[in-house]
Amino acid sequence: MEIKNSKLAFIVLCLITFTLRGQESDVSDAHGHSHYVGHDSVAGHKLLYPSKTPDRVIANLSIDPAHSFAVNWRTEQQVDSGVVQIAVATDGPEFLLGEVRTISAKTQLFENQNSNEPLVKAAYHSAVISGLQPLTTYVYRVGHDANDNNYWSEWFQFTTAGTDMKNPFSFIYFGDAQNNVKSLWSRVVRNSYRQFPKVNFMLHAGDLINDRDANLEWGEWFYAGSFIHATIPSMMTPGNHEYRDNELSALWRPQFTLPENAPLEALKETCYTLDYQGMKLISIDAQAFIGNPEAREAQTKWLDSVLKGNTKKWTAITMHYPIFSTAEGRDNKELREGLKPIIDKYKIDLVLQGHDHTYARGYVENEGKGLTVVKNAGTVYAVSVSGPKMYDSKDRDWMVRRGEFTQLFQIITVSKDTLKYGAYTPTGTLYDAFDLIKKNGKKKLINKVPDSPTRLKKNFVKEE
Repeated sequence: MEIKNSKLAFIVLCLITFTLRGQESDVSDAHGHSHYVGHDSVAGHKLLYPSKTPDRVIANLSIDPAHSFAVNWRTEQQVDSGVVQIAVATDGPEFLLGEVRTISAKTQLFENQNSNEPLVKAAYHSAVISGLQPLTTYVYRVGHDANDNNYWSEWFQFTTAGTDMKNPFSFIYFGDAQNNVKSLWSRVVRNSYRQFPKVNFMLHAGDLINDRDANLEWGEWFYAGSFIHATIPSMMTPGNHEYRDNELSALWRPQFTLPENAPLEALKETCYTLDYQGMKLISIDAQAFIGNPEAREAQTKWLDSVLKGNTKKWTAITMHYPIFSTAEGRDNKELREGLKPIIDKYKIDLVLQGHDHTYARGYVENEGKGLTVVKNAGTVYAVSVSGPKMYDSKDRDWMVRRGEFTQLFQIITVSKDTLKYGAYTPTGTLYDAFDLIKKNGKKKLINKVPDSPTRLKKNFVKEE
């Protein structure tokens, strides 16, 4: 039917637009938990259900990131096998004419049905690609080796790590994303990449989503990061929201491939260590540490043994629960009593944490607290949040910089003698910064806190 009346055409257009918007919406409750609203929801359908074409593609750091990396992706179950194709990147498409390696993936058929969601069936594919050259840029794609060439991802590009400290590297550290991930976390991860596009990897300190097995929430997390997840390798530690009743999300291991050098079988890919050039990075499974005495004892002994044999100049630990909490009424005594003596013994440089939905950065038992320059510096503790869920904090003696009601990401750049740290808001505003300089067995901290007010919730939200 041809619509000639302009007024009628406008009304029809409005009705079509309203209908499409309704189909593409999903619903969030008061806690920011997204709920699937039915099979007619276009957006929900795309986030929930896989197809023959790979989705949720993510690269992860391996135990040897100079010579290997891991990649995971998802398809529908009819695609019961998968491969990775990889080649050295070239200035044009000539890499297709050269040596393109094909590596078979491990495939796991998986299904789950979380509350308020329909059953989702998928095939999860994972592969570790080894035999790579350090500091080399590669292209890769994932799919399945079939006659039909339509079911491949695009070619992604990434660069391997070096083997020493001759070349600086950078990584981005995120606190909890957790709630309204598609709506409000997406700008944080995207603007972090926009501001620092040459970053080498990303570190997520737990609570990536709110409900451990909610396929829609995981779909939002992958949607928010999009191609960034596939081009910038990640490492992550689980938070309490990746657990329920001390059981890890059934989706954790199918979705990610992380080092398997844990002290217990149950802690594989949640408690692990890897070396990136001149830094040792360690993930502690804080929920297991608090909730399981066996896991607590195993991780304590394991951490001491890992650090005893550590030859790297820089060391960072990530865990979800903070050693020193920022929020009123919170105290993680088991972590502090179990891990702080080891952290102090081996003079760890950084402890990167989440959970408290506020920001704080500082150090404990250092002389000259509050001074711009601190000689003989100890461990620096950071607690941060990247998502929109916010709590109140309490000012404490160890804090140098504190913040509330602020979404942040942290860029950390590591070179031979200097570690630079900057905490940024999604608009690119620097909120906190410091340098650690380590030479001749001594470590000096230079605070570079911007001359801007401390952001507190009371300045933005009126009390009811």
